Amino acid sequence: MPPFPEPTAPAAGRAEVFLRYLDYLRESVLAKVSGLAEDELRRSRLPSGWTPLELIKHLRYVELRWIEWGFRGRDVGDPWGDGRDNRWYVPPEETRAELTAALRAQGAHTRAVVEATDLAALGAPGPRWNGADPPTLERVLFHLLQEYARHLGHLDIVVELAGGHVGE
Repeated sequence: MPPFPEPTAPAAGRAEVFLRYLDYLRESVLAKVSGLAEDELRRSRLPSGWTPLELIKHLRYVELRWIEWGFRGRDVGDPWGDGRDNRWYVPPEETRAELTAALRAQGAHTRAVVEATDLAALGAPGPRWNGADPPTLERVLFHLLQEYARHLGHLDIVVELAGGHVGE
């Protein structure tokens, strides 16, 4: 688990700060889910119905949609492959190990893109932006941070309800 990205820790620049927070939040999600019993992974404890495994898959697709399909403008096949029938979905054959590996691989891809790109670079035009002008990489990363922070907070509650680890 990466250390918490303290605001006082020296960094090479803003891109490194974004990457440290993304790495920390991603690994925090995975650590929380790794502490859950197998039966809790596919169980929802919330009225909205999502499960911890569905959250992992969703976050992998969030990074795919914002970085690869959105910012880079690449064809990713099905950018909404984390859902079915207007909700998140994980088929029974997908495992915690597979989804964890996929999220970490997506995170490594995000890191590679960010390290090779100026934060002020504009994203490629494409369907992700619904006709709006593409944002800068910095704005995309800020959005990713809020997605992770929000969903980690949701997961904190779910894990606590499941009797798992509380806090960081």
